[in-house]
Amino acid sequence: MYNIVYSQGGVCLSDGFFASGVHAGLKKEGALDMAFIYSEDECEVASVFTTNKMAAAPIRHFRAMGDVKTNFIVINSKNANAMTGQAGIDDIKEVLSTCDASVKNPIMSSTGVIGVRLPKAKIIDGMKLFDLTKRDSASASKAIMTTDTFAKEIAFKVMLDNGNSFHIGAIAKGAGMINPAMATMLCFITTDAKVGKNGMQEVLDEVVKTTFNAISVDGDTSTNDTVFVLANGRSGAYDKEAFKEALFKVMHFLALEMVRDGEGATKLVTYKVTGAKDDREAEIAAKALSDSLLVKTALFGEDPNWGRIASTIGASGVEAYEEKLKISFDNLCVYDSGTIYFDAEMEKKCAVIMQHQKFTISCDLGIGEGSFKAYGCDLGHEYVKINADYRT
Repeated sequence: MYNIVYSQGGVCLSDGFFASGVHAGLKKEGALDMAFIYSEDECEVASVFTTNKMAAAPIRHFRAMGDVKTNFIVINSKNANAMTGQAGIDDIKEVLSTCDASVKNPIMSSTGVIGVRLPKAKIIDGMKLFDLTKRDSASASKAIMTTDTFAKEIAFKVMLDNGNSFHIGAIAKGAGMINPAMATMLCFITTDAKVGKNGMQEVLDEVVKTTFNAISVDGDTSTNDTVFVLANGRSGAYDKEAFKEALFKVMHFLALEMVRDGEGATKLVTYKVTGAKDDREAEIAAKALSDSLLVKTALFGEDPNWGRIASTIGASGVEAYEEKLKISFDNLCVYDSGTIYFDAEMEKKCAVIMQHQKFTISCDLGIGEGSFKAYGCDLGHEYVKINADYRT
């Protein structure tokens, strides 16, 4: 039916898209701090935003725009433009009023410190540095970073059986204030697929559940969480199932990259819950595990404390029974339906698994067919240090 092939190019792989990052003086020492994404054609837009009731000004501004097409997004780091009221929205309008004449219905997105007005003069001057003919997704991905330790981008070419093809690519940022209701994350996805707004939004709403909404670093939900998908239709090609799988590949990869880059994180852990009453109960239990501070600190200490796993599931509120629960670290079962296999030898084997950068904790509730995978990381000294010094 179709073939999805990894390609380089990020958001610029899709035909007709351009992007780059510049230094506008928001960060120190010449670091890139502003980026743009531009399409020669106007794009259909699908979006998902934070569940935080204190949504930042850029989100409120976009929602007020209504059902519009766009061909331009400007992104700034270092300043979230959150908790800035109507003044924050007015600042966005002033900044966007200076856009190039080729820009249609521009969108702004921001990430950084909450409660500080935008440095409008620097941002407006920074926009003058944009070269809308540049295809430099890598610099754009670097410019939107905050506490990220590495840039995040991905792209695929999708080849259909009828000989047609389309592209999809993305850049993202996120490392902290990440909770299963998206994250302190921005993600910008471009595609030249010929997909309508409603169909694209439907697929995005479905895919986000098992990607960005399934990750956790610290259990906090940001004011600025944003996913935009821009489709300019340049390829003339589209297949719903191929598009859905390609979008999942893009978002799943970036979601795991965010967890891997969690502030101070040393472990990327998959929490696989099966045998739940239904999928929703499995999701609740898996997310409780990825959020638990006691579980996270045990991961950091490389302590296979399976009792914390059992306790967290019991406290999550889902239907669960001591006599039916099964817990495994990778393929090593430590507890099964009331029988404890966690002797001294098993503890040594599990401790070795927990020294790995990636592993899976599986929990079978033994009740029904519900299943869900959540993703999380450990929590250690470096996380505290980073967030204690965040504004300095």
